Amino acid sequence: MVDKHKPSLLSEFAKRKLLSFTLVLFTLAIGIVLGTLISGDAGAARKGKAAPDAKLLTVPDPVPIENEFSRIAKAIRPSVVHIKVETLPQKTEAGQQGERNLGDEMFRRFFGLPEGRPGPGPSPFRRPGEGSGVIVDPNGYIITNHHVIQQADRIRVRLFKNGAGGDDEELMEGQLIGADPETDLAVIKIDAAHPLNTAPIGNSDAVGVGDWAIAVGSPFGYEETVTVGIISAKSREVEGNVRRSFQRFLQTDAAINPGNSGGPLLNIRGEVIGINTAIVSRSGGSEGLGFSMPSNTAVKVYNQIIQHGKVTRGSIGVSFRADQPAALLRSYGAKDGGVLVTEVHGGGPADKAGMKAEDVIVEIDGQQIRNGDKLIETVASKNVGDTVPIAVMRAGERVMLDVEIADRAVLFGEELGYVAPGESEERETAQVMFGIEVSNLTAADRKQLGLKEEGGILVTKVDPASFADDIGMLSNDIILAINRRAVSKIDDIREIQNSLKPGDDVAFKVLRRIPGQEEWATNYLAGVLPKEKDGRF
Repeated sequence: MVDKHKPSLLSEFAKRKLLSFTLVLFTLAIGIVLGTLISGDAGAARKGKAAPDAKLLTVPDPVPIENEFSRIAKAIRPSVVHIKVETLPQKTEAGQQGERNLGDEMFRRFFGLPEGRPGPGPSPFRRPGEGSGVIVDPNGYIITNHHVIQQADRIRVRLFKNGAGGDDEELMEGQLIGADPETDLAVIKIDAAHPLNTAPIGNSDAVGVGDWAIAVGSPFGYEETVTVGIISAKSREVEGNVRRSFQRFLQTDAAINPGNSGGPLLNIRGEVIGINTAIVSRSGGSEGLGFSMPSNTAVKVYNQIIQHGKVTRGSIGVSFRADQPAALLRSYGAKDGGVLVTEVHGGGPADKAGMKAEDVIVEIDGQQIRNGDKLIETVASKNVGDTVPIAVMRAGERVMLDVEIADRAVLFGEELGYVAPGESEERETAQVMFGIEVSNLTAADRKQLGLKEEGGILVTKVDPASFADDIGMLSNDIILAINRRAVSKIDDIREIQNSLKPGDDVAFKVLRRIPGQEEWATNYLAGVLPKEKDGRF
């Protein structure tokens, strides 16, 4: 018989299930309440102060903290310029147009030129370059490096009056006054409407190893860059530089890069003690070996250039080896030093005076000559045309010779990189009829462009919508003939144009560089000369 008052198993299970469900609901309710409270606190934190015990930061008033370096940088800024040039690319030894492969050279010039061929543009035969310079005269005279402006077709100078950017910049045309390849220095001039700020010149002989050195310039085009280091050596020669007879550099670890060329190296007083000229680098950038031409050398070169337009040095026309052991000299009878002559240049002053190879030069004009540096210094300082007594040891006997000093640039022009005799004519440019601007071709231009044809006039500009433009003439064309009459100078074109009248046929024979090649092709252009009132001459 079943006891009605005893709970069943099913009833007991239902009660337990209900209890468990109740506990779950209670737990969920507590979680929701806690979550709401926490969420409210987090929202309150987002709306209120996250760190009530922290103080806000403030930017102080801009009070300059000036030191000697910043003072010098500020003072020198208006005197340092950025130089931009356009130049006809030179031929390499392989006969290709363009710059040398700088990546393979231990000795690097910092011209700041892009490698490879120039990109597309209005003047495919020109490429840009850049460097720096320093103003040394309020009338606009600037010292820079010869390699910065070498063969420049156009020189532009950017001035900075009070700082970089904006209205403080001035871009002006520069004119080459003169250059000295042997020291890699040049002088250019700009015509400003107001006196310019100049940099103070220091005495480089007072510079000591360990002194502060400050380089200023436009490396890689970054204008008004200032770097600081020390003078790490003096009277340093740079291996690989073929024209080093007059190049004894100050060495510095101040960062110098391509584009710094021609900029000043300063001492701690802000005085120019050098002109930054070269670096030795495996990467092409600064590796702590920069070289600056001493200011005392720069001053001498500058003074000659502004007085005479060039630098003249004496020479007697001999060659010798730099390394001359004392034992070698003694074997030739020179017990107290001297210079053993290895070659006497035919037709030169020494040759005319009777000097011979294996003579040992021991005295010039009363000054004892102990080494090659002293020989070069003594002869170079003499005036061209002077006759000086020179003592040589020959077969153990002392022989006196009277030698007339000649111009070093004439005797060794090709070796030293000077323009050879007959190639020094100035380039004349003029606006002529037909809507073109033309320039005579110098011998140096012809050599550079690889021109074999004689005569010709270079077209430097073609006016838009002019007669020349209409018939297809281009800048950098070379006009060989007009109406079958050869032209070799600007006056030839003027003479021909004076004989023409509106309605006449005009035919040009021109040379034009084949795109992407070194070769030139002959082109013929012709048209009917329009009326003058059309304004297209």
